[in-house]
Amino acid sequence: MKWKDRFRFVRSNMKKNKSRVFMTVLATAMGCAFLIVLASVGFGLQRSVVKEITEGRLMTEITLQAKKVDNDEGHKPPAISDIELIRKMNHVKAVTFKQYLRQMTPITWKDKSLDLTTIAVDMEEEVKAGLELESGTMPVTTGEVVVGYHLASMLMEGEKATPESFKTWNNQLLGQTIQFQVSRWKGTEKESETFPVKVVGIRKQPTRELMRETDIYIDLGTLAKVEAYTGSPNGEIGDSPAGGKGNITKETPVEASGTRELDSVSVFAADASQVKEISDSLKVKGYVTHSIADELKQVNVLFAVMKIGLMFIGTIALLIASIGIYNTMTMAVTERAQDIGIMKAIGAHPSTIRSIFRIESSYIGLLGALIGTAVAYAISIVVNLALPVILSGVFNEEAPPGIQFSYIPAWLALVCIGLSIGVAILSGARPARRATQVDVLKALRRDI
Repeated sequence: MKWKDRFRFVRSNMKKNKSRVFMTVLATAMGCAFLIVLASVGFGLQRSVVKEITEGRLMTEITLQAKKVDNDEGHKPPAISDIELIRKMNHVKAVTFKQYLRQMTPITWKDKSLDLTTIAVDMEEEVKAGLELESGTMPVTTGEVVVGYHLASMLMEGEKATPESFKTWNNQLLGQTIQFQVSRWKGTEKESETFPVKVVGIRKQPTRELMRETDIYIDLGTLAKVEAYTGSPNGEIGDSPAGGKGNITKETPVEASGTRELDSVSVFAADASQVKEISDSLKVKGYVTHSIADELKQVNVLFAVMKIGLMFIGTIALLIASIGIYNTMTMAVTERAQDIGIMKAIGAHPSTIRSIFRIESSYIGLLGALIGTAVAYAISIVVNLALPVILSGVFNEEAPPGIQFSYIPAWLALVCIGLSIGVAILSGARPARRATQVDVLKALRRDI
């Protein structure tokens, strides 16, 4: 008996009991859809959390938080001397750091004025690390600066902000000279000096919707000028000298560059696969590090447990559907006993008879799996569209922007289809074996 004839025979027999086959396929489809939808919740929430963690950050970045002090249980911030040593490590692409000016710096452009945060960075290392700009170029000489994406809009306060206006304002600011003001104490009097700087670059728009960046990034040469003026590290200015202890004056010496503590340090690996190796090496040297890889590892473990639990529950539904397949195939063997007897009488091999019933059970499993997968995708789309509306209308709560409640990766659908077919074949195995054991004489004597 050819395979084409076997498939034709199976389809012909399935059409004789459409209602029973339909209910069996429906049960299989429901089990498959239930399994996929349950698992998709875990995948969707994981996708949203991972997106939130990685948004606006590089997978190759390692944050250096502190360094363990020798013979001491405490920690201290990393210093310039640490930076030089880390740059010599294998697979390190760049090491960037930030030094915040220890005073708010009023800036002036045309007739506009704002109090902003000024940050000193190593521009060469920022270029190596791949700092992205919305427009303009990176500074190459002292006195050139990069500013945050929203600075121009802050200077244009009162104007109507649109995506197009942001671009227009940033282009207007690009290439312009702005003044930032630094103060110091001279005796008991506070005096100020204005430092002109040229805006040559605008930082890329933050990926997080509500994040606004208005900082000014100056080079180390400009920082040196500020420190020379204030006579203090990072332009620090204390209370009036009349206030007593802790005051900063012009005569205060600036710390030696090698021992200066830094506010923020980031180490960039040449490749994301080398992050763990570099991070482990830094920890051995006594540094406290943190990277996205550390966060993702914890998140992935948590969601892996969650997905396994959900898939286990969904698999139970699929196993329940297998009972229906077993019942359908058992009934099919009983009803077709005469057909089986005739096939055996004309010389059909038992493997041929067994394959016919296995084809039928796998056909039911495949059909149910395909329908269930299609339904699962439809439910996933509806859930993602409807849940934010339900949260807003019923619970008066806003869903986090960009959250995805359900996500079905292609491999999950394929695994569920394969699992459904496998369960169907196993469910039909015993009835198929029983079919080969039908007695020919009894089958032929049976009244139909």
